[in-house]
Order: sequence, then C-alpha cells, then structure tokens
Amino acid sequence: MSVKLEGTPANMVTASSFAGKKVIDREGIEYGKVKHIHINQNTLCVCGVTIHQGFRRDYFLSEDYIDKFSEKTLLLSRPPVRIGIQVIDTDRRKIGKVKRIHRNPDTNEIESIEIAHGLSHSKILSKSEIWGVGEKVILDMTKDQFKKLE
Repeated sequence: MSVKLEGTPANMVTASSFAGKKVIDREGIEYGKVKHIHINQNTLCVCGVTIHQGFRRDYFLSEDYIDKFSEKTLLLSRPPVRIGIQVIDTDRRKIGKVKRIHRNPDTNEIESIEIAHGLSHSKILSKSEIWGVGEKVILDMTKDQFKKLE
C-alpha cells in the first residue's frame, strides 16, 4: 500500500506500484506482468523493465519498447521478440519456435534469432529477415526458402 506524500506532483508514482501490472501492446496482446523497473543510476530515468511471463519466463525490455505507464498497465510501443513464440513464413505456415535471441551487448538491440525446427535442428537468422512481430514472429520468406538456408 502506498501513501501519498504532501508536496509530491500529481503525476509522480513509485516504481514498486507497477509491479504485477499487465504488459500489453497497441493490439491488446498481453506479454506478461511487470516484475522489475530498471533505473539508470546516472540519469535516474527508466531504462527498461523485466517482464514475468509464467514459470521461469522472465525477459528484459529496454526503454525504447515502452510507450507509457497507465494506471493499470504498461503499454508497449511495439511487440517484443520472445523466446518460445512461434515462427511462421509469409504464407502463415509454421516453421518452428524462437530458441535463442542474440543481442548486441552494448545496445541490447537484437542482432539475430535462432529458430528451432524439427526435432533437433536450428538455424540463425539476422534481424533483417524478420518481417514482423506480434503473437508470432513472421519471416520475410517462405518455408521452402527457409529450408534452403544453411
């Protein structure tokens, strides 16, 4: 329970008040709940959030994904790529699932994703080969083109 202190601006809230709030994008897709809010020690600005999405499914989103905090939710400006979501081709045919996300260590920007397909196969695709992200990752190729990649 939080208490309103005298003299604080009306639009100021504590970071802990957002723990447990739903995280959604502009299409209404829910991505989990806020677990932690990360603050830059030098600027004291929000630099990202940790999202909890079920059992042992936590992931980090940087501030460029955050559109705004509302009273009940965290609204995202764009959908994130997450481990375990389905990958489909341009014809909506299932290819596999995101197995691993490779990020630039300095900027935390996605460089490539590893896609698990079949029983024990996986392929790494660059960010440029992703057409779109939502409930699923859509590749900018057909399933046949994907199979021909090495």
